[in-house]
Amino acid sequence: MPRLSEVIAALEDLWPAERAESWDAVGTVVGDPDQEVGRVLFAVDPVQETVDEAVKLGADLLVTHHPLYLRGTTTVAASTAKGRTVHALIKNDIALHVAHTNADTADPGVSDALAGALDLRVVRPLVPDRTDPEGRRGLGRVCVLDHPLTVRELAARAAERLPATAQGIRVAGDPEAPVRTVAVSGGSGDSLFDAVRAAGVDAFLTADLRHHPASEARAHSPLALLDAAHWATEWPWCELAAAQLDEISDRHGWDLRVHVSRTVTDPWTAHAASTASTDNPLGAPN
Repeated sequence: MPRLSEVIAALEDLWPAERAESWDAVGTVVGDPDQEVGRVLFAVDPVQETVDEAVKLGADLLVTHHPLYLRGTTTVAASTAKGRTVHALIKNDIALHVAHTNADTADPGVSDALAGALDLRVVRPLVPDRTDPEGRRGLGRVCVLDHPLTVRELAARAAERLPATAQGIRVAGDPEAPVRTVAVSGGSGDSLFDAVRAAGVDAFLTADLRHHPASEARAHSPLALLDAAHWATEWPWCELAAAQLDEISDRHGWDLRVHVSRTVTDPWTAHAASTASTDNPLGAPN
């Protein structure tokens, strides 16, 4: 079996830490470089549920997309939620490694996995990484459909292909408008509206769209917006990343057992559809 340091070196080749945003916290959080690794679990969130899953699975390494400590801390006491996570990892000899914005901009990266889940053909990055001479890395992806769909049909495809969440898919725009080109960005995407408009696409699928940016984007153009759950748009990357590590394991003869967590760690647990009439001439209720 390989040592943790060898597996981490392979992961760093896929998602170099220096390609993460300056505010990000990526890399190895917990783990002994000399410990042996035989089983790896990929997940979006380093929360108690995925740590418990790693313990039950007998994993030696948990790789997550989201950082455990994004803003730093002065304590890992088990009296705190994150501290309990650290204690559980260490007690069970499970290392934790994070690939966040360095996985977002990778080739292939988080948005490639999202596009693949929706059967979209990637054309180019939405916001290219200027350090990549080949023009393949960067935030988001500009994609095309093999044949046009309506906004309603694209939303239905996203609802069917992405993991089920309480939110589902919210839509802004004409449900019957045709869609031939789509921009996608896994995770929070409303900071990318300028790039989306510049790309001239028919629709933008992302997560965490806020009222004012979405309203302003709709006022600028007929761009359709599809807003999925943050966790759901990033989960496909776990399958992509697991396949990449599987290939590396085969190449090196490591015989790693690589798993993907299907534990839903989206924080929203229920959805109640509005029952008030949308064509009420009196407007919003008091």
